[in-house]
Amino acid sequence: MSSRLGAEALGTFWLVFVACGTAIFNAKVVTQALSDSAPVPVGVGRLGVALAFGLVVATMIYAVGHVSGGHFNPAVTIGLAIAKRFDWGDVLPYLAAQVVGGLLAGGALAGLVASRGLSSTGNLAANGYGDASPDGFGLGAVLVVEALMTAFFVYVVLGATKDDAPRGFAPLAIGFAFTLAHFVAIPVSNASINPARSTAVAFFNGAGAPGQLWAFWVAPIVGAVIAGATYAWITGDDRRHMDVDGSTSDIANAERDEAGRPVLDR
Repeated sequence: MSSRLGAEALGTFWLVFVACGTAIFNAKVVTQALSDSAPVPVGVGRLGVALAFGLVVATMIYAVGHVSGGHFNPAVTIGLAIAKRFDWGDVLPYLAAQVVGGLLAGGALAGLVASRGLSSTGNLAANGYGDASPDGFGLGAVLVVEALMTAFFVYVVLGATKDDAPRGFAPLAIGFAFTLAHFVAIPVSNASINPARSTAVAFFNGAGAPGQLWAFWVAPIVGAVIAGATYAWITGDDRRHMDVDGSTSDIANAERDEAGRPVLDR
């Protein structure tokens, strides 16, 4: 368990530090060379930020998914538990590891901003609604979009991690799904779809973000619960015996080689 929790904390740290860091430092950057008549935008923009989130998730699942299952997201952990693909007894430790890893990354980002002599208040890619929404969307729209995007993201996680899904491609499918969800959610709420990501920067960001944080726990978890509760019913594919928790020493839950023999941890 200690290895699994370490992997979850590590993965969530990487998610927040790289993806939120991209939004903070590289989304809106302009420069002007001597030959330029006006400043030229060179930042990655919203497209680049969405890709950063998806790529981080995909790479970390490849890196440590075999250890912990590669959740890095309380909504994913809860959705898998609702779908009976993850042990409820491990949910709270996973959530704690994810939040701690995220907060460490949020603190590191706040430190980087401060090292430039700038204030982190309002500048840490926090999620929000109303005046804190990038395009001014209200609370209702934010709750709907966050719940909907998280639900479909968890559907992809549940489908891509089946034992008969194409082997080796689950991290790519999950990363692509996370990217697609960000295409819609960034203008609405700055895209949470992950309560640990929201918590990681909210308290360092200030500017009302801590007071709005509840929405970015409630909506993603509601979406995850919907997905976890309905996946088997909608698809007719009941895989409750296949946990998404990384390494296994249980024959009933082990992967199978080409001859159908269980592959256990050594």
